[in-house]
Amino acid sequence: MELSRHGISSLLVERHPGTAIFPKARLISTRTMEIFRSWGIAEEVEGAGMPREDVLAVGVGTSLAADDFVRAAAAIDRDAPQSPTYTYLCSQDILEVILRRVAESHPRSDVRFATAMTDLRVTADGVEATIEPTTASMTGPAAGPRIGQAPDPVTEPGSWNGDGDGPMLVRARYLVAADGSRSGIRERLGIEVVGPPPLGHMVSVMFDADLGELPADRRVALSFLRSDPPCAVEAVDNKRRWMIQTGYDPSTGGSAADFTEEACVAAVRSAVGLPHLPVTVVGVMPWLQQAVVATGFRGGPVFLAGDAAHATTPQGGFGMNCGIQDAHNLAWKLAAVLTGTAGAELLATYDAERRPISVRTVDESLTNALITLRMMQGQLSMGQAIEQQAERRSSEGLILGFCYESAAVVPDGTPDPAPADPYRTYVPTARPGHRAPHVWLTSREGRVSTLDLLGPAFTLMTPTGSGWVQPAKEAAHRLGVSLSVVEISRAGESEPDAPLTSPTWAEEYGVGDTGAVLVRPDGHVGWRSPGGAASQAALAGALGAILARS
Repeated sequence: MELSRHGISSLLVERHPGTAIFPKARLISTRTMEIFRSWGIAEEVEGAGMPREDVLAVGVGTSLAADDFVRAAAAIDRDAPQSPTYTYLCSQDILEVILRRVAESHPRSDVRFATAMTDLRVTADGVEATIEPTTASMTGPAAGPRIGQAPDPVTEPGSWNGDGDGPMLVRARYLVAADGSRSGIRERLGIEVVGPPPLGHMVSVMFDADLGELPADRRVALSFLRSDPPCAVEAVDNKRRWMIQTGYDPSTGGSAADFTEEACVAAVRSAVGLPHLPVTVVGVMPWLQQAVVATGFRGGPVFLAGDAAHATTPQGGFGMNCGIQDAHNLAWKLAAVLTGTAGAELLATYDAERRPISVRTVDESLTNALITLRMMQGQLSMGQAIEQQAERRSSEGLILGFCYESAAVVPDGTPDPAPADPYRTYVPTARPGHRAPHVWLTSREGRVSTLDLLGPAFTLMTPTGSGWVQPAKEAAHRLGVSLSVVEISRAGESEPDAPLTSPTWAEEYGVGDTGAVLVRPDGHVGWRSPGGAASQAALAGALGAILARS
């Protein structure tokens, strides 16, 4: 979707026959919702997801029906001033249907399900991949592609061989490997992962049941229960679809095969606390709980993204969101290099920017998981666990406050904000490397966020009358860069009809009357001039540095 927005053609192959049938991920972070807003699908995702008031609630107890059950929730309006949108819960099986429809609507996107990559070869000018139809099912976790002997080239790139049942050779400049935590492509590249040993062998059981006998406050988004077996219960639609996550220990003879339909029904009834509850098992999926990061996110023309690059624990809901941030960071850079706007060295900043953020995110997910583990082992009381879990449901410092440091960011010498709790507390700043802050502006059509002014191009934000408009046009023309200039007025008496106004924007972005802020296509600030005379040379120099052209 992002490559299409930048005018780049792409081919996506997915070995499964369709979108996910298992809600492996549910939480959509504020930052991901902002990206969905830029794609025009935020409202649809909100409508398809759970009610906002159910998102941040968490509970603990021996079962959902037990007298010792305790519920807590983070403040629903905690992140209201920080973004034009919010965190939502929309399960992956629903979300992927929306994303697939939008992806397939782009004429530059070739999306092929039931198609596997069976061989990969790095060439002097990119990659050659062999793809062919497959009838793989979606009953288990994603595995890496089958890597075997490459067949002879049988077709011209971009067309199926014969009747469509044979292999096809695809040539491309770059390949993005999003083939999961057991990535065969990562292994082929010889890239290792680092992190602690796996936390556990897990099984997710999705089930259909009417939990109407329970009090309404027991049907929360997420509960951690000391049932038999201990498990987590997640709301899928908070109506009839639910999921439990539990584990087994191979060292004592346990295996995924132990989770027969009878065993799953018994585990669900124990977790809910209703021994005669009618339960229909919808699906069972084994998986490995781990917290690891690849030692590198690139091997020549091949880039790792999503779980192939970093695997988080489920606690915190960071995994899918971190993968979406990978795509958002990488797509504009690939586009800039492919169109000749940027030098090839720009692509080196993908690893430099995304890997440190991934390490931090994986570490925070591990911290969340250890809270649950300590409660299950009796090291924390349920009251202590619920307090800690509820506090960590708010993670806007991590989600919105991260900062990129690379050659694609021109520092301005200002210090990074240092909140006491950088996990929970987000401090808005337009310091280079940070996400451009959300500020509400007044327009002739009504209220608009600064984030709504950003698009696939670079954006220069500046106070009205700062003198930057003409120098910006000259710098963009000189470098052949697409650049949008946005002037924002203070709405004083001298400019009552200004298109965009805000009495606080300049202060919040850290610029004076002649300052300017350059925002990259991924919404992160690339350069900032707090004041002084507008300079075509200074802006061109910043663009050249960001795009690896200087």
